[in-house]
Amino acid sequence: MNVLTMKNVKKSFGELEVLRDISLTVEQGQVLAIIGPSGSGKSTLLRCATLLTEMTDGSLYYLDQPAAQSEGGKSVYAGKEQLKQLRSVFGLVFQNFNLFPHYSVLKNLTDAQISVLGRTRAQAEEKAHALLKKMGLDGKADAYPFQLSGGQQQRVAIARALAMDPQILFFDEPTSALDPELTGEVLKIIRELAHENMTMVIVTHEMNFARDVAEQVIFMDGGVIVEQGPPEQVFGNPQQARTRQFLQRYSEK
Repeated sequence: MNVLTMKNVKKSFGELEVLRDISLTVEQGQVLAIIGPSGSGKSTLLRCATLLTEMTDGSLYYLDQPAAQSEGGKSVYAGKEQLKQLRSVFGLVFQNFNLFPHYSVLKNLTDAQISVLGRTRAQAEEKAHALLKKMGLDGKADAYPFQLSGGQQQRVAIARALAMDPQILFFDEPTSALDPELTGEVLKIIRELAHENMTMVIVTHEMNFARDVAEQVIFMDGGVIVEQGPPEQVFGNPQQARTRQFLQRYSEK
């Protein structure tokens, strides 16, 4: 089953075309990595997929239910109730963690469970403690974000997204704000989720990680998908000159 479908997505900011006719699908249990240079439209694509930014034109479906459909050259969004329902399908982890700084780790993990999912405080806390243990953050429930390293904060952010039982997780450059040592601990968690067949879309500049973890890789440049395929093809035998040029630059770093 397709968890996510995007068809002919376009996004312009005034005269600037950021996404030009992007189509993709993500099946249940699949890990999709999106790579490409800065300014290629990767983060805008993620923001459109997660309803943070409205598409100019194109269609967006979750579990074959329309969040937006193309009508007469523009995207027409579903009603409030339908969108609320579809928002519960996905979770999003940002590059800058986006934790509530004045909330404890536990409160960061439990508030939405209680208000959105209607769990009791006891149920929400049980779920939160189990996820903190999974993230290697036992004993951090009462800490505040400023008391944690960047890597720990990002693992709390992943736990917070998982607490809502999403069917697909989006990551927008989850390690770009971290130094190399902390990057490893976050990537390890994402690897473990991949082994558990969590459906994921990961915008990343970590090429080795994308090659190891993803089943499909999309290379974007200039707002279009230049190349798409399994990692062994995109990294090992790229068909497009632009892809080869981009990956060559990366291997030189």
